[in-house]
Amino acid sequence: MSEPYRKGKKGEAIAARYLEQCGHAILETNWRSNHQELDIVARKDDLLLIVEVKTRSSSRHGEPELSVNKTKQRMLVKAANHYLAMHKLDLEVRFDIISILLEDPTPRINHIKNAFYPTL
Repeated sequence: MSEPYRKGKKGEAIAARYLEQCGHAILETNWRSNHQELDIVARKDDLLLIVEVKTRSSSRHGEPELSVNKTKQRMLVKAANHYLAMHKLDLEVRFDIISILLEDPTPRINHIKNAFYPTL
């Protein structure tokens, strides 16, 4: 298992625990279908959260969330629509980013709610 893969898995586990502590139910982690992937799908009441997790060892090359560009956002929206259709869900969807820096003894978590909105 490569170091970036292990780092990513660690970040996703930290993010999932954080979301659970905030009262969200984790429905899926690393959901995949038709070459589409969602890091975390969570739910709180009638809100479905699509969460992209970005983990880095340091912010030397910028904050982790900056890597979620327009292309990645479009891919997440497409995957979310596919997820909703597959599960026959009619819920409000929010796109969040959780960025995690592992440079300190305690990881730094930055939860960006409504990080972006789907565009038509």
